[in-house]
Amino acid sequence: MAAFSFLSCHQKKQTAEQQIAGLLIRQVDSFSNDCNVMLAEAANKNCDENKLQQLFLQTRIAYKKFEWAAEYFEPATSRFVNGPPVQEIEFTGQAFQPAGLQIIESFLFPKFDTTKQTDLINQLNLLQAKCNVYKMHFKNVDILDWQVFDAVKLEVFRIETLGITGFDNQLTLKSIDESKASLQSLQNVLSYYDKNKTLPARFIESINYLNRHTDFNSFNRAQFITAYCNPLTTGISDLENQLNLHIIRYNRLLNQYAKTLFDTNAFNVNAFAPDQSAFVTSEKIVIGKKLFFDPILSGNGIRSCASCHQPDKAFTDGLVKNKMINSNKTLARNTPTLLNAALQAAQFYDMRANTLEDQSHDVVQSAVEMHGSMQLSVQKLWNDSMYRKLFSIAFPKKNRTNIDTLEIMNAIGSYVRSLVFLNSRFDKYMRGDSSALTANEVNGFNLFMGKAKCATCHYMPLFNGTFPPRYMKTEVEVIGVPSSLEENKIDTDLGRYNIIQVASLKHSFKIPTLRNAAKTAPYMHNGVFTTLQQVMDFYNKGGGVGLGFKIDNQTLPFDKLNLSQTEMQDVIAFIKSLNSE
Repeated sequence: MAAFSFLSCHQKKQTAEQQIAGLLIRQVDSFSNDCNVMLAEAANKNCDENKLQQLFLQTRIAYKKFEWAAEYFEPATSRFVNGPPVQEIEFTGQAFQPAGLQIIESFLFPKFDTTKQTDLINQLNLLQAKCNVYKMHFKNVDILDWQVFDAVKLEVFRIETLGITGFDNQLTLKSIDESKASLQSLQNVLSYYDKNKTLPARFIESINYLNRHTDFNSFNRAQFITAYCNPLTTGISDLENQLNLHIIRYNRLLNQYAKTLFDTNAFNVNAFAPDQSAFVTSEKIVIGKKLFFDPILSGNGIRSCASCHQPDKAFTDGLVKNKMINSNKTLARNTPTLLNAALQAAQFYDMRANTLEDQSHDVVQSAVEMHGSMQLSVQKLWNDSMYRKLFSIAFPKKNRTNIDTLEIMNAIGSYVRSLVFLNSRFDKYMRGDSSALTANEVNGFNLFMGKAKCATCHYMPLFNGTFPPRYMKTEVEVIGVPSSLEENKIDTDLGRYNIIQVASLKHSFKIPTLRNAAKTAPYMHNGVFTTLQQVMDFYNKGGGVGLGFKIDNQTLPFDKLNLSQTEMQDVIAFIKSLNSE
């Protein structure tokens, strides 16, 4: 009895973090056990397809219960547990083969591919190995209270942006069930902190909504996010603030203090700046704007940044492709918008520039774009008394004798960072103004996030390829863009493959933002489509493969979306609601 009393007292002294770590270990064990049961069935010579499929769905639910912690504390491990079913290429060129639950899904659905039985067994064994990594982490690395709140809120954001879109279960479309499992687990985790019981009602309401609306295609994502997710993440933030936790702040795109994804200050325009000294200031913006419209940086003294990025055209030029400087020949690619360009981890269609500073340097020095010289530019600007004064104010330093190349690049980069506008009618709607969108536009959003599969690449709420919920990397896709509307063949531009020679990157391009897309025609890297209707038709048919092109590495799903004309028009109406105001 004495020993039992001692043990009971010892257990009561455990902190919330320690109890959560223990819970996570038990949940990983449960996931591991489900993998084992599935492995036993997979190893059976006469394995049952229906049983394997049911075991798989059960295993995914088990993973979703601790996904919030797995993705937060062990992201490198999680990419092999529930990563995308395509080869991932790092900026260094290192390639990672797809692995984990999404690959297993492709073996089992819609029918079990018996030729993949050995591969299935290998994947399940890999999952077991990753379970050991999770357990090692949760046993030996302290979990801090502020990290729990950060990770839990990110998981709700993950549900909003990925979970309810079918991003990681595109064949089974069990998004609703899996999102419910995640929320139930989060409710349990936060119960260790919520002594005044402020959050259970919000969790219960969200979970009950999922219980009542289970059909993937008809699920009202707009209502779920505005009526349930936004209040929930706001409540999580409020509880965190009440506890007055010591929080370590990171310079990441989605601000840690954001209560919802639609807060006016949710995103940090300095996230992808080279370093803290390059952060935006009003003084830098003044110089950057002046340089942007001044042809002084170009070789011929005629072309400026604004020649191709015109404000009245949403900082594009309205052309299929602009002209080379001092030539009638066209440039290789269409001019992309600079609006919200700061919300991407890389610049240009082929992502060859890591920062806006690198981008400005590349364009100025390009023999076909501005044909300028940074070396000559710094001298010209220093000789100009006005610029000399402006640079001295924006970049104060003692005994200044020149203007530095990096200062020019940072000034232009700062101006582009000032062009972040998340103030569309869509944003107003998601912030609580239900009159900001029409019924057709709301339906278009729900289609965009569900049946039309747009949101599995153009991630909400930025609607570009910057991956949620941390929004720290930007992705490329291979969609099979045609060379022209007349020629039935893929465009010859190899995109990112020209930068990193990995076969799976052939014809891959950065996923652009759809914000202001109604103002930035023509579309795609080669300007092949002149209307949003043409773009929707292309996706509705399954991209390049759907048009009959032979593309072994297309990452866009090949199958037709089967959207009606009315549905496509609703999606287009929604996209038009993303125009900045």
